[in-house]
Parts: sequence; structure tokens; C-alpha cells
Amino acid sequence: GSWEKAVSIGYAIERGAVLQNNNWELVPDPLPAMQMELTPVGHVVRSAGVEVSDEFPDAALEIPANTKTTLLLDQSHLTTAYPELAVSGGAKSTIRLTYAEALVDDKGEKGNRNEIAGKHIVGIFDEFLPDGSEGRTFIPLSWRTWRYLQLEIATADQPLRIEKLQSWFTAYPFEERGKFESDDPSLTKIWQISWRTARLDAHETYMDTPYWERLQYIGDTRIQALISYTVAGDDHLARQAIQAFNDSRIPEGITRSRYPSSVTQIIPTFSLLWIGMVHDYWQYRGDDDFVKAQLTGTRTVLDWFISKQRQDGLLGQIPWWPFVDWGKDFGFGIPPQDADGGSSIMTLQYVEALRYYIELESALGDPARVERYREAESRAVNAVRKLCWNDNYGLIADTPAQKHYSQHANILGVWLDVISREKQQDVLKKILSATDPGFSPSGSVPIPEMTSATYYFRFYLARALDHAGLGDKRMVNLGLTTWAEQPEPTRSDSHAWSAHPNYDFLTIVAGIRPKTPGFSSVMIEPHLGSLRHVAASVPTSSGVIEVNYSSSGLSVNAEINLPGNVNGELVWKGKTFNLHPGRQQLLLP
Repeated sequence: GSWEKAVSIGYAIERGAVLQNNNWELVPDPLPAMQMELTPVGHVVRSAGVEVSDEFPDAALEIPANTKTTLLLDQSHLTTAYPELAVSGGAKSTIRLTYAEALVDDKGEKGNRNEIAGKHIVGIFDEFLPDGSEGRTFIPLSWRTWRYLQLEIATADQPLRIEKLQSWFTAYPFEERGKFESDDPSLTKIWQISWRTARLDAHETYMDTPYWERLQYIGDTRIQALISYTVAGDDHLARQAIQAFNDSRIPEGITRSRYPSSVTQIIPTFSLLWIGMVHDYWQYRGDDDFVKAQLTGTRTVLDWFISKQRQDGLLGQIPWWPFVDWGKDFGFGIPPQDADGGSSIMTLQYVEALRYYIELESALGDPARVERYREAESRAVNAVRKLCWNDNYGLIADTPAQKHYSQHANILGVWLDVISREKQQDVLKKILSATDPGFSPSGSVPIPEMTSATYYFRFYLARALDHAGLGDKRMVNLGLTTWAEQPEPTRSDSHAWSAHPNYDFLTIVAGIRPKTPGFSSVMIEPHLGSLRHVAASVPTSSGVIEVNYSSSGLSVNAEINLPGNVNGELVWKGKTFNLHPGRQQLLLP
């Protein structure tokens, strides 16, 4: 980047002033400097009020006196950057820079982001008021997010000359060390869009969206951290996030939904996902001491939930905002609860967090503590099976009243083995038969109407499909250049929680996952589906794990390269092959 090293410019002279005690002290920044890279600002796709040459913005542009001009530039993809505008002259003129992820039509709908006809810009803007001098430069104090940038210029009695218009891309300096290649070019585009989304949603913190609130939410951040581990091999931002969420805990014991933030917001279900984040970190990066430091926080979170667990084992009414997903008939993202609670979805998220905690506490903390949590987990599992399973449909209902069904409850039921193994594939085929081509249930059992998972919760669907042995089954046509928050109509065009295909390609398609904490050993279980060639790599603390699969007829040639002292196993069609450090070739029947 363009950062310069600090140099000493002198020393203060003591003049007898009485200084107040310093309550805040500087601490080392745990993060590297953000990337700052000069990039084009975009190309003009529409103009009015002045003739614009094809060379602009690389060449200067003169705006006559007493003229109103509008210039619309398209970056071709979303970016996070500091715009830099240098002008001369133009006393008493106004320059407005408006930034937008997409243009909208008269109904406020975005449609295909590549199309501009009949659309206009609405968005955050800056205004620059030149004083008429030569070489005045405007750069906002905070970076902006845009695909489309519109300049609206109104000059007074003095002409205005735009000397320079460029941008400085900024983001956390992740490097794309993990790779995924295949013989399907559509997967390459998905990989690129997912990685761009992950890049734009990572700065001094992770953030759910770079255009809107820019907040580090646990639900998004868990997925972002996994992408950081597997694609970048970088855990600095993830450690910051895990510790921030631990620091955010309120006196009752649960975390805030997002942190840092000046406004307190509580999503209790996200506290459960934070425990999953801690476990993910342990599996991918190791560092027992850092994980041990989080255990007190995981205990207080689960103690709060234990206090909400009903006598029958399900969770009672969960206060605040127990968000799960933007399902169409979930009220503001909240799944159904009966009058006294009883949400199977929230109870299953509780089960997952309990299991992660029990594993962490048993390995790194005080094993004597875990019995209470084992009992809570067992009661919760039995309650979901007894009270929420519907024999007629062969599905988990969202509450014991069994009036509402969702993909979410059954995704988690499969992922956590609350639904028995022999029923898992049929359950997934049922819940996906109406939304995903290629899935049809066996028999003629009726399927109730149900709430579908949006982009975010399909991260957990991918885990369930893989777990049930359907990993071979697996939004580019809207002109999106990053992944959106939810299906159309969507507010945010770059939303972190939708970037999980990067992680899915590496861990499910290529099948590279840690077998033991810190990737000290590896489990490789590829799901190639119809692909005939896949090459992938995942950076770890020990080095880069590389795989290369080539299908020839009825067999697959697998070349595996494990770094350092890493060993492991490869699983293929129920058979297990031992792997040793270094390069090896296997013929998989």
C-alpha cells in the first residue's frame, strides 16, 4: 500500500502544566495495515449537460460556467474505496458524488444490475464546494462503497476543470492462497463472486455489508471467518472478532448480536453461533491458549439458555430478537414459537452449541463441569424428537403445535443427527423438492407448506447435505458481482453471509477438512458429482494442503500433497485410505 512509516519529529518540552491522569493508552494493533491500492473509478455510461470524451476520467474535463452536468460512472463491479477528486477553478460551484450498489427504476426495484435504461441513482452522497483555487483535492474521511458513482455538478460564474478522478481500493489485506478449479466454468464465476464479497466485507472488522450498517454480526462473521481460514489462511481478523464478541457480553451472560457498536442489540441465537465460532477456530487454527480464554464466556452464554430451558427440554420463550433467517413467513426473521416458546429451531441451535462447548471444555477446560451441559443437551434432543416430530409427514415441525414447518428445523435435525441416519436423505429430499431441482422424495407422503432457507441459512443446508451423504448434489443471472443479502427484492447487494460457496467448494466438493484441531491431521472426502476435474488447495498453519482429482471412466485419479508432518485419511464411497505427509497418488474406484 501507500502507508509511510512513522518517524520522530521531535520531543515535547515540559512547561509546568498539570496533566490529568490518562485513562486510555495506545495498544498494539493486532491487525496489519489495510490495503490501499490505486484503481480506476469507473467508466462513463451516461452523461448530460456537457460533452464527455472517451478518455475521461483518465483525461481532464472542462465544465463551462453556469452549467449543470450529470455524469454516471460504472465500476463494472462493486468496490470499497476512497474516491479522489481533484479540481481547479469553479468558485461557488457544487459537486455531489452519489454512491450506489445498483440503480433503481421508478418502482424502486433494482432488477438486472448491468442495465441502466429507465433507471436512476439513489444513495449516500458527498458534496464538495470548490473555492475556485487551483488543484483542490477532495477525499472523504471514510471509504465509500459503489458500483455506480454519479457526479452532479452545478457551476457558477467560473468554469470548473476536473483534473483527476480516481479511487483508492481499501480492504483487509487478505491474500487468495486457497484455490479451487474445475472443468465447470460456472463454478469459477461463483468462486470469484464469493471471494469478492468476502473481501469487500472485511476491513478493520468483518461487516455484514459495506454499503449499509457496516457492523460485525456474529451470524455473518462465523461464515466469514471460515472463509478466511480456508482461502486466506489468515486468522487475525477472526481472533479480533471472537474476542470482541466475548467482550460484548452483557451482565445476563449472553453476547450482543454485533460488536463493536454504539447501539446495543441482542440476538440470543447469535450467542449460540459465537460458541460455534470458537469451536471452528480451534478446529482450523488450534491455539489452545486463545480458545481457553473464551471458555468463561461460553459458559455464561449456555447458563443463560439453561435458565430458559423448559421442563420438557425445549427452550421457552426467548426474549429480545431471536433471529434465525429471513424466511418469508418468519416474523422479522423469528421462527414460530408457541405461547410458551417451544421453538424446535432455536432448541436445535442450542443443542449444537452445547455439543461444541462440551468438546471444548472436555479437551481444554474442566471436564468435571460438563455433566450439567450433557444433561441439558440430552433433554433438548429428546424433546425435539418426542414433541416436534410428525410421523405423518416424516418431518420436524417448528413447534409442538405442529402447525408450521420449515426447511430450517429439518436441516438442523439432519446435521445434528436428531433425525435418525436412515431417514436423513429422505427428509432432505422432501424439504428441497419444491425449491431445488433434482430432489424428489420417495413414496407419496404429503409434504406440508414450509418456510424455505434463504442464502444465509443454506450454509447450514450444505453441511446437512454433506452429512447425509448427498454432498454430490449442489444467482449469477441477475448481474450481481457480489452475493446479495437475500433473494429479490434485496436491500444489500454485498452481504457477507452469502459468500459461503468459497468454503463449500473447498470443504465439500474438494472435501478438505481438519480431522483434529489445528489441522494437525486432515480428513479428505471429495464430492465431485458430475465434475471430471477438480484442483484445490487450503492453507493451514503447517502449510498448504493440495488435491487434484481427475475422473477417467469409472475411476478417479487423486493426487494429494500434505505439508509438514500432517497425515490423515481420504474417504471415498465408504472406503478409507491412509494419507502420509508429502505427495501421494491414489486410484479411487
